[in-house]
Amino acid sequence: MQIILQEDVEKLGTRGQLVEVAEGYARNFLLPRKLALEATAGNMKRLEKMRAAFALKEATEKGDAQKLAELLAGVSLEIARKAGETDQLFGSVTPADIAEALAAKGFTVDKRKIALTEPIKLVGEFDVPVKLHREVALTVKLVVKKEE
Repeated sequence: MQIILQEDVEKLGTRGQLVEVAEGYARNFLLPRKLALEATAGNMKRLEKMRAAFALKEATEKGDAQKLAELLAGVSLEIARKAGETDQLFGSVTPADIAEALAAKGFTVDKRKIALTEPIKLVGEFDVPVKLHREVALTVKLVVKKEE
């Protein structure tokens, strides 16, 4: 089934792109979440008009992401968690925890933009990758301390 992407979908394509996907994936996931439109004749005509709007929106999002990246460049976060004698955390530090720590410092970052491959389960210093935009990424220093 051919669809027109309304938003960037990881491993599939970018906004405004015409892609071929399985019918079930389109009907059960992409269309209900308004991530895509069916590629009908009417929607194909609208696509041409939408591309200019998508390009403008893309440029503003990229600019906003670059400004936020400049502000986040020197930020260091500290999170305290209960830990055992071997510095193993009881629980873990997840992207949601990191987003909450950034919010406490006045930065609004969606937890889905924090690209941890796995939750942090040890006390120590970590470089956390943050992908604000397709073309704008940075790392934030995170210090996980033992809660006293």
